[in-house]
Amino acid sequence: MVKLIVGVRGTGKTKTLIGMVNDAAEKSKGSVICIEQGNKLNFDITHKARLIDAEVYAVADAQALYGFVAGIAASDHDITDLFIDSTLKICQGDVAAFERFVAEMDTLSTQLGFRVVMTASMPMEDCTEGLRAYI
Repeated sequence: MVKLIVGVRGTGKTKTLIGMVNDAAEKSKGSVICIEQGNKLNFDITHKARLIDAEVYAVADAQALYGFVAGIAASDHDITDLFIDSTLKICQGDVAAFERFVAEMDTLSTQLGFRVVMTASMPMEDCTEGLRAYI
């Protein structure tokens, strides 16, 4: 249940994500969560979605991000949609760790029944075979 939005900087990944978050927040009968790095989306994301700045919680790599998301999921059983902006950047640009994180998120989200959409700023041709499966 994971979808990746991949492209180089300036290709509209975050703008697409914002639209998806706001649309999900309007339609969802549960919780819609958006994790970002920094607080650049404050004025773009509807108040109906929970916007979380990963930097506030010192989430600084793929393993910490997985633990953070798992903790959120453990405390909120009503999650329908989870969005993560700049996911590769939060994972410190480590493509191998990012790929593992994506696979782990697919397992977790399928098990718990929520959708996940993530953005990653990288050229499409740099995506591994494992990542291409989620695009």
